[in-house]
Amino acid sequence: MTDVARLAGVSQKTVSRVVNNERYVSDAVREKVLAAAQELGFRPNTAARALITGRFGRIGVVALGTALYGPASLQVAIERATRAAGISVMVANTLEGQPDSIGDAVDWLLRQGVDAIIISDPIDEGVELRVDPDVPIYSVGRSLPQAENLLHGDFNADATRETVEHLLDLGHERVWHVAGPESWFAARERADGWRAAHEARGIEPPPPVRGDWSPASGYAAGLRLRDDPAVTAVACANDDMAIGFMRACAEAGIAVPERISVTGFDDIPAAAYLTPPLTTVRQQFEADAIRGLGILLRRLPGAPEPAGPPPTDPRHDVHRLVVRRSTAPPPNRLDEEPGKDAR
Repeated sequence: MTDVARLAGVSQKTVSRVVNNERYVSDAVREKVLAAAQELGFRPNTAARALITGRFGRIGVVALGTALYGPASLQVAIERATRAAGISVMVANTLEGQPDSIGDAVDWLLRQGVDAIIISDPIDEGVELRVDPDVPIYSVGRSLPQAENLLHGDFNADATRETVEHLLDLGHERVWHVAGPESWFAARERADGWRAAHEARGIEPPPPVRGDWSPASGYAAGLRLRDDPAVTAVACANDDMAIGFMRACAEAGIAVPERISVTGFDDIPAAAYLTPPLTTVRQQFEADAIRGLGILLRRLPGAPEPAGPPPTDPRHDVHRLVVRRSTAPPPNRLDEEPGKDAR
């Protein structure tokens, strides 16, 4: 740091402020210090800095070891947001169905040295976490008992409720639901939103069909529901299950949306290019991560100012229903209104 200060023509204290991403340093001075650091090949000593500041400048993330679009996208968004804030991230992956997996991941992160822990997509495995009172644990979405929710609000429930209301407004009497795994908080919330949309109109919802987020489980649900003439609308808890459901319909010659309307959740890149294009909920993972990280950083003593807009910024609309051509009025309404555009 002395060498960097000498080359940049500033004090060692100024170099320390730049390295620790502190305020009260002008952009011109910051650029001069960073250029000198790069020229000299300087990298901060994380262990030494932790001894002095009491902070590691590192956040731990407990993530599911999965290729599912939602959790994987959220993990990438969190990593980008932390790096933009000048903080490193350490990821510990877990496996669904192994009750001790989340607790083991938390223990490992605590041993490595982190200032806080984020559980990116919490699952209820019925196991109490062992926590360190000096290291706060947060979750993105519904909280585990030992974690604090960074993003308060029923985003999953509200978005699913809006989706079901869209289908009911088209004239469908009821909407069937292909739900995600019961242990997932996100799946529970989406089922709550589906149920609430019916209850608000005095409608008894049909029994949900349980899936596991995969296209195969959506396909199995399609085999189960497609031949029932009462089934005219199905809200799937994610896009992959909606894709499987639509495949089951296509194999039987059942037209979507003329016979059955289908919706998803996530707006995966392929959703707009299906036949027909899928009506779904678009999640803003980057906005979710920036907003959650901003809240977290404001609670950590000595943490840098978070990058991006403040958490109350109206641009952080984390979910939005995208209506495409997989939804339309039910068959009886289409018969009554010939030639109506099925968008």
